[in-house]
Amino acid sequence: MTVATDARLKVGLIGYGYAGKTFHAPLIAAVPALELAAVASSDAAKVHADWPGVTVHATPAELIARDDLDLVVIATPNDTHHPLARAALLAGRHVVVDKPFTVALDDARELVALARERGRVLSVFHNRRWDGDFLTLQQLVADGALGRVVELNSRHDRWRPEVRQRWREAAGPGAGLWFDLGPHLVDQAMQLFGRPRAISLERELTRDGALADDWFHASLRYDRLRVHLHAGMLMAASAPRFAVHGTLASFVKDGLDAQEDALKAGVRPTWPPQPGWGIDPGRASRVTRAGDGTAVVEPVRMLPGAHMAYFAGVAAAIRGEAANPVPPEEALAVMGLIELGIRSAEERRELEWTFEDAPAR
Repeated sequence: MTVATDARLKVGLIGYGYAGKTFHAPLIAAVPALELAAVASSDAAKVHADWPGVTVHATPAELIARDDLDLVVIATPNDTHHPLARAALLAGRHVVVDKPFTVALDDARELVALARERGRVLSVFHNRRWDGDFLTLQQLVADGALGRVVELNSRHDRWRPEVRQRWREAAGPGAGLWFDLGPHLVDQAMQLFGRPRAISLERELTRDGALADDWFHASLRYDRLRVHLHAGMLMAASAPRFAVHGTLASFVKDGLDAQEDALKAGVRPTWPPQPGWGIDPGRASRVTRAGDGTAVVEPVRMLPGAHMAYFAGVAAAIRGEAANPVPPEEALAVMGLIELGIRSAEERRELEWTFEDAPAR
């Protein structure tokens, strides 16, 4: 398929549940280089209430069979990512897959190989790379403002005491919090520090009636650095989103990135972002110690978040104008650590990293 550089890329979105409705559709529509042309959903009325002019197909197969689509975005239950991405690649489409890439590492490897064979852009929606607090932390680490980082605590806590009737909280493959939030936190850690030497994971079912893990704590071991990743569904009083400690200073950030709440409220973003988009109201501080041991707290001005940058990057990659914003090899490394973590939890011990597919930093 040849893509004209002056034409908008036609996008087909498979799935219009929470991820498709809240994230993918509005973020795709925000990018001038992209056109949301079709959605595959069993609820056409739901789609048309938000996007009246978009064609709705009853099945993914109907959407993939269209010969006018440049990009297919897959926002369906995790255990369908592999077969749908495979079908779209075989049909000659460029493909974006929501995280997690797949539910099995070998399936992810197959998709990476197929994309290379077909010469298609394959990318995974690790949108949390464009959270404002993470972008700020990334800059602080790169600038050396914290010194050599020795400990990172990264949490995504929620208060959802009732178990919902949905696939993410069921007992099926790819369900549970480690598959839901684990890829975000693992990806951010690897963007900061590369691949760890080992992982230790604990997973629990903490809520009454829980069918899948709704709490996890992962420890990643690096040389002279420990990374702790945590998420739970019974956190009425949450700890800081980030607490990072280095040889010069600490960075502490309260609250979650604000973009998801804005999208849930129906705010339509633009690209480039309109003024005020992605501004995080949470408190962020750089903490040092004076000579007498007194804490010196300096407010940190956070960078604005911009999840739309991901799809802008995908469009540029398809046109050959820029690198893939999330290369599949990086997403493959995340899947390697997700799968290794599951083994660690099952065996109740730390496991060494032996994943050869992971790109080195």
